[in-house]
Amino acid sequence: MSKRKATQPKARHPTGHINQRGDMLNTGYSGGGASFEKQALRGYWPIKSSPKSDIDTNLNILRNRSSDMAINSPVGAAAMNRYRTNVVGAGLIPAPRPDYKLLGISQQEAAEWRRHTKSEFDMWASSVDCDLYRKNNFYDMQDIAFISSVVDGDSWAAIKYRRPLGDNPYCTKIQLFEAARVSNPGTYTSMGPINMVEVINPKNGNRIINGVEINSDGAVLAYWVSNRIPYDPTDMKTLEWVRIEAFGRKMGEPNVLQISHEERPEQYRGVPILAPVIEELKQIHRYATAELTAAIVKSYFTLFFKTQNAAGLGNALPEAFSQEEKVDFNDYIFELGAGTMNELPPGYEVQTVDASRSLSTFDAFTNSLISQIGAALEIPSEVLLSRFQSSYSAARGALLQFQSVAKKRRTWFARDFCQPVYERWLAEAVAIGRVKAPGFFSDPLMRRAWSRASWYGPTMGMLDPVKEVTAAKLRIDYGLSTGEQEAAEITGTEYEENISQLQAEHTHWDNAGLNYPYASSMKEGGEENAQE
Repeated sequence: MSKRKATQPKARHPTGHINQRGDMLNTGYSGGGASFEKQALRGYWPIKSSPKSDIDTNLNILRNRSSDMAINSPVGAAAMNRYRTNVVGAGLIPAPRPDYKLLGISQQEAAEWRRHTKSEFDMWASSVDCDLYRKNNFYDMQDIAFISSVVDGDSWAAIKYRRPLGDNPYCTKIQLFEAARVSNPGTYTSMGPINMVEVINPKNGNRIINGVEINSDGAVLAYWVSNRIPYDPTDMKTLEWVRIEAFGRKMGEPNVLQISHEERPEQYRGVPILAPVIEELKQIHRYATAELTAAIVKSYFTLFFKTQNAAGLGNALPEAFSQEEKVDFNDYIFELGAGTMNELPPGYEVQTVDASRSLSTFDAFTNSLISQIGAALEIPSEVLLSRFQSSYSAARGALLQFQSVAKKRRTWFARDFCQPVYERWLAEAVAIGRVKAPGFFSDPLMRRAWSRASWYGPTMGMLDPVKEVTAAKLRIDYGLSTGEQEAAEITGTEYEENISQLQAEHTHWDNAGLNYPYASSMKEGGEENAQE
């Protein structure tokens, strides 16, 4: 056998290869999105930096523009209203779900506890006494908190305790405040904001990023809240900040709620949901305004009479114009009117411009842009414009698609705002003896078992109620859903209350000697079979 020659270990090959000239050529994305040579990408040099640089530095202008689009742009306002109506509607309703198996109670005891707890919570939540400002009940506060989080990127609520008022036995109060008030201390002066995204707390050396104080691990410790909105020309009192610890020292419950949904690690402030489409919304608004103005100008019919002498046409056409209707010949004022007749003094001549324009492409073009905006916001264009002109299947598909988005955002909102508020209220209710929950304060697992709850919101509209209800019945029959869930999602009602009311109605029909009109069931093949 011949000896094998010893070989040197080869170095790891680079990702590229060498061409005949000896130049290194990259592979993979080098010929696509990472290409330096393609004409379309030669001047394309975006930079992704930290969330602090990408988000916090631009957050102020994003909030301002997002707020303007939500107020002054019809499409932007439509997007905000679709979210508001379908995510929170008139307010999310809790359905307490204690883990009765873990708690060692029967299902009947759990049902009774649920009814009592829900009644207690509704007594507190439906009163304005739950609001520190005493302006809104808890369900209305949900609407304010949600729309603020969508427009500003995040919204804020502080949980405070004040003495009970009137016959309300609870001390728990909710204070909503603007996102702009959570800011770095000392970064605003009488001349305006100082562009400092990060400052240092001199007492402990912690970093404060856009009002959020974090420790060396990056964990949130406290929030810095100003006594007023930093830029407010109507309020000239001295701007001061207060440090609020994020969590309680004893039980670790949140003192301040930040309602937002971050998309990047190390991100501490939310981004307005309209941020990716601000430019398109503004351009659509300008385009629509320009077309509207052009259509109005084109509809005008104005006659100008050129005079040859200073006498004018005042005696010839006295009924054609009044003193108030004459054109003002100020160099900076130009007037047109519908069906007006104006006299031109000597030396003036009207030069006409062809104002004819076709709006045949306006609808198709704007609808295409609105579809792109809707895709970015996860709102189908049919839902965004509230215009369903296609088939039943397409319309239902659009509604179902947006309903899944609404449910997702509803889950996020319930996690950030509704559930924490419910847990703080429940802790007080147990502490003062209004709700019985053995082991609530002695074991965190027991407290979690008592505090479980689902939150139900507005229902999706039904294009074909028969098909919707039939599908709900099949889901219940096959164990894919429950009567409680279907009642909440289809009609927004409480299943147990429906059963109790139906029982009372059946009794009323029986006492009147009438047969209750039971629903029909469907046989295979579509034939109806009345229940006996």
